[in-house]
Amino acid sequence: MSRINLNITTAEGEIFSGNVDSVTLPGEIGEMTILPSHAQLISTLSSGEMKLVINKEEEFLSIIGGFIQVNKDFVVILADAAERDSQIDLDRAEQALKRAEERVANSKTDMDLQRAVSSLRRAKIRLKIGKKRKNRSPN
Repeated sequence: MSRINLNITTAEGEIFSGNVDSVTLPGEIGEMTILPSHAQLISTLSSGEMKLVINKEEEFLSIIGGFIQVNKDFVVILADAAERDSQIDLDRAEQALKRAEERVANSKTDMDLQRAVSSLRRAKIRLKIGKKRKNRSPN
């Protein structure tokens, strides 16, 4: 079976590089799944959950915006931020969610509210992905 050569990069560095069976991620107009031999595509990404299937095993990442370029079996994702499920500390994610909720409640200006809502969205995504990993763990 054909595979996809995937590279995920943020400003901080490379998050993932390798071959995958498929990648599902949040596009600006909805969720999309990229399979081998996909048509060429360039799209913006929104914030949400990214799922990689590698040898029939699922791995999840949180992604915050960016761009995707697909060229048949080669996919490049330039994300504003991305984090593998194994990197998410659930305690820190829960604390970040509480802080973001307080910021939303106490926002004084539209700009403050916009930033607070963005932080809240990111915290919720990270918490969701971290909980998925915890629920899959045999511990």
